[in-house]
Amino acid sequence: MSSLRRRRSHFSPSSPSSPNNTSLPTTDSRELVDSWSQIKAKDLIDSPLYEIEADASVEAACESLLTHGTLCLAIKASQLSPNGRPYSGLFDYADVNAFLTLAATQHALTPEDLEENPRLSEILVAAKSGHVPVHLVGDLSDKNPLVLLQHDATLLDLLQVFSRGTHRVLIETEDGRPAGMVSDLSLVGWFLAHCNDYPNLHSTLEAAIAQLGLYTNHVVSLPADSVLLDAMKILSEQGLSSVAIVNPLDGYLLSAVSVTDIGKIVVPSQSKAILTVPLGDFIKQIKEPAGADDGVDRYPVYAVGLSSSLMFAMQKLVATNAHRVFVVEEAMEEQCLVGTRGNLRGVISVVDVLARFATMASIETDPRRMQRHRRASSTSSSRSRSSGSVDVHSRRNSMLSSVSSLGSLDRVDPWTKPKSGEGQKEIVRPKH
Repeated sequence: MSSLRRRRSHFSPSSPSSPNNTSLPTTDSRELVDSWSQIKAKDLIDSPLYEIEADASVEAACESLLTHGTLCLAIKASQLSPNGRPYSGLFDYADVNAFLTLAATQHALTPEDLEENPRLSEILVAAKSGHVPVHLVGDLSDKNPLVLLQHDATLLDLLQVFSRGTHRVLIETEDGRPAGMVSDLSLVGWFLAHCNDYPNLHSTLEAAIAQLGLYTNHVVSLPADSVLLDAMKILSEQGLSSVAIVNPLDGYLLSAVSVTDIGKIVVPSQSKAILTVPLGDFIKQIKEPAGADDGVDRYPVYAVGLSSSLMFAMQKLVATNAHRVFVVEEAMEEQCLVGTRGNLRGVISVVDVLARFATMASIETDPRRMQRHRRASSTSSSRSRSSGSVDVHSRRNSMLSSVSSLGSLDRVDPWTKPKSGEGQKEIVRPKH
């Protein structure tokens, strides 16, 4: 099999569009600030909060993610923190992917890697004892820092946090209890639902992506004949939520694989062989639960065109529940000719979109800051190595059990399924 480095693909548009040299529509920022400061962040809560004990196993945490159909857990602090916060961090599917990737590649770690990233050493020591507590793996991906906003936080507070790369925040009630979570996609959905309330936004929302220069030219992709472990590595090392999967012959976009897809399929898998499944076959497994209606595939298409409007891109992000959609050249969408250079031209993320809204509200932001941080932090640890319902029953020999001790992937060890409800507690979202 070709090396991961050779399989990584990067594309640049034939006629670059940069946000630095594009004439942008203008809006009255004072009007927006006055209005958005009246919208309470708690009114955008889109998920109840699920807790897990800090010492609960990684297996129990993954079980909780799958059982509850949630994307994130709040890790309870072992002791109340000095600032009084009851949580030490968050645990999501990006962390699951980072942990599984570490398990699959830990043989390549050098003493220097462990010295530069002490947490890896802690995880390895814990693994030898047969129990890796979830607090060691929380935010292992460097993608989901714990951010907690007070009950009187506003939409502007959400915009400031999300436009800098954070994907979700915890909201408190007036008496300091956790009320629930707000995701960055919830904020994108709010802007879509209320865009008619702000006529001065219409020119921006209706402008083409190419005109706005919102998308990033640098695209990371893998051909469909690469294996799943290749995707897991690249997602972990690059700090990405999804990777484009392209036709190995012509480079045309076929689909995408996300950390959530990986977590929902790899964790319940009963064999390490899942890691060597070609990505083309893995995509078929992702599609299977959705099935088809009248012969029409319901699997979402993670792509927009260069001439697509910002509003259409936002609608696609919300409809696919994805943090990134890929930008393709429409004129070439139907031309799958061998020898062409593919149709991928860029990628646009939720962070890119919300950074634009933040700029309209005169909020200073650097949407690439967290991405640079994730890449820098992953460099030292990887230098020597490259929401639907899920059936959570009958997992005694699951894939996760074979790697939860970070042992050899050449064997599958039995796993005693955690007791029902181990370390987990639901906090029901209050009605507003």
